[in-house]
Amino acid sequence: MVEVRDLHLTVTASAGPVHILAGIDMRVEAGEAVGIVGPSGSGKTSLLMVLAGLELATRGEVVVGGRRVTGLDEDALARFRRDNVGIVFQAFHLIATMTALENVALPLELAGRRDAAARARETLAAVGLAHRLTHLPGQLSGGEQQRVALARAFAPRPRLLLADEPTGNLDITTGRAVMDLLFDMRAEHGTTLLLITHDPALAGRCGRQIRLADGRVVADAPSLVP
Repeated sequence: MVEVRDLHLTVTASAGPVHILAGIDMRVEAGEAVGIVGPSGSGKTSLLMVLAGLELATRGEVVVGGRRVTGLDEDALARFRRDNVGIVFQAFHLIATMTALENVALPLELAGRRDAAARARETLAAVGLAHRLTHLPGQLSGGEQQRVALARAFAPRPRLLLADEPTGNLDITTGRAVMDLLFDMRAEHGTTLLLITHDPALAGRCGRQIRLADGRVVADAPSLVP
């Protein structure tokens, strides 16, 4: 599902070039759940941004679902994300002036789906929010907002889900409930998952863990089953 070859990302700072990604090689099979772990500043979020086409690599190649992502122009990248990738961030990134239903329906409408509203209702019901369809983000708790974000990510049935610290703004109990939903929906739809987390328990729920340090892969192994 994902193939990364010699991936580099370098940005220019006042003190000179900063090598954020320094030759990443990785392969993720369809349907895998992979935890991306490592210290802050190791390049985890930058890697996901490049995989999503939200950040342009300096060098190297990214192939997702057989499609070469590196080298696509902005319009092609937007279509690629629309058709293949769901993203869940630590911050919920909901549109404040749109209801939960409208937030989830929006990417479906942009993809031209005639059943956008029905699919959005169905997915919100799946995350336990059938009673909150008309609420704005400001009227929802943090856990409810992240559930809306999950529904928005899963509603288009993406082949690949990228999750960057999705419980970072939630308390332990709420975060656990959100992650239970994420893993349940991933299993139901056979979605390939790349999950950034600092939580060893969450990383352990993935079948495999890739550890980054200083922009490089330093370990890649199956998770240990308790």
